[in-house]
Amino acid sequence: MTDPLARPPLLQMALRIEHDIFLVRQRGREVAAAVGLEHQDQVRIATALSEVARDLLHGVGGADVSFHVDDGSDGRCHLRVDLAPTRPLPSDRYEPQSGAVARLVDRLGVIGVGRDTVVRMSRRVPVAAQALTQERLAELRTELGRSAPGSALDELAAQNQQLIAALDEVRSQRDELAVLNEELQETNRGVMALYGQLSEELEETNRGVVALYAELDEKSAQLRAASESKSRFLANVSHELRAPVTAIIGLGRLLADSASDPLTEEQAEQVGLIRSSASDLLTLVNELLDLAKAESGRIEPEWADVDLRPVFGQLRGTLRAVATRPEVQLVVEEPPSPATLRTDEVLLGQVLRNLLHNGLKFTERGEVRLRARRQDDTWLLTVTDTGPGIAPELHERIFEEFYQVPGATRVGGTGLGLPYARRLTSLLGGSLHLHSEPGRGSTFTVTLPAGGA
Repeated sequence: MTDPLARPPLLQMALRIEHDIFLVRQRGREVAAAVGLEHQDQVRIATALSEVARDLLHGVGGADVSFHVDDGSDGRCHLRVDLAPTRPLPSDRYEPQSGAVARLVDRLGVIGVGRDTVVRMSRRVPVAAQALTQERLAELRTELGRSAPGSALDELAAQNQQLIAALDEVRSQRDELAVLNEELQETNRGVMALYGQLSEELEETNRGVVALYAELDEKSAQLRAASESKSRFLANVSHELRAPVTAIIGLGRLLADSASDPLTEEQAEQVGLIRSSASDLLTLVNELLDLAKAESGRIEPEWADVDLRPVFGQLRGTLRAVATRPEVQLVVEEPPSPATLRTDEVLLGQVLRNLLHNGLKFTERGEVRLRARRQDDTWLLTVTDTGPGIAPELHERIFEEFYQVPGATRVGGTGLGLPYARRLTSLLGGSLHLHSEPGRGSTFTVTLPAGGA
């Protein structure tokens, strides 16, 4: 491949006198047109050439000017103009008198060519004019060599025409800018009107939101008052009912005692029903009282380092009697050692007891299993049963007060054990979740931080 710098120039000329500045400008425009630059780029490179030529003529006495076509590293052709000064430049840098010159071309600077210093400028040739083969460049050299340069008056007339065209273009752009400014002002007026309308609507919405928040605050206060009244009512009623219910149970026990007057079979059965009903009522009263305490925030955990092994052992012993069905086995696994966490032992025992008792009530065959495992800084305590299971849409409802799964009311209960267990778990800084499917049993998971809340 031929070195582009070794190709002969398209045109060469000398810059020695003032008149040559016009010739350099004219010939530069002709070369730019010959290689395919657009009209505006022709004017730009011609103007840049005249400015640099004037600087070199007045600064170092002139220069030798040559025009070339190179293959650029970007894959496109470039029109290159070299101005070799007749005397060395004062420094190895060239700064044009007009700062706008560098913006007229793609590249402008001083380079060394052998022992000479050359001022070089270049401009990219449009893609549509890229077919500059060696044969075409040779034709251009011949055509440019045959063409005679015009006079200074011709060049001045051409510059005037270019200036008039530029002024027309500026005037056209100014008119377009005026139209755009008018349209912009109209748009701004519309935007301001829309902004004002939106501001009014937003202000009206804000007033509505403020009123809604005030109403919500009032409703919240009423709800808190109602909740506190309910808790006080439950606590008072539960407290007042506990003594007479306990007395009924005691009297029933005395009537059924063998030391008392003997009862007929029917009387003994009736007394047994009275005692059973009173025991169920006492359980309900106790659960209502516990729930009222939890809702009112009167339960304060007593934090201590608790070993799960004695807690599990106590649950294993006290609940073994509850598992009255021979088809159901109660399994309490030994916790992995060390099994210590910071919590309230009494409250934790109540939570696990409720979950185990709930599983034993609803499981007809299989097992109810309690296990514990450590996961990072968390303890997971799970109660798993092989009972009927619970549909996914009811997983949260069973934690509502007094709610029981449809079809399970025959087992008995008040529907307060699970809500109470979740509240206690929350007081201990943990959470209680259910995983269950119909026919696949249920798994209640108590998650507690090992270091306490």
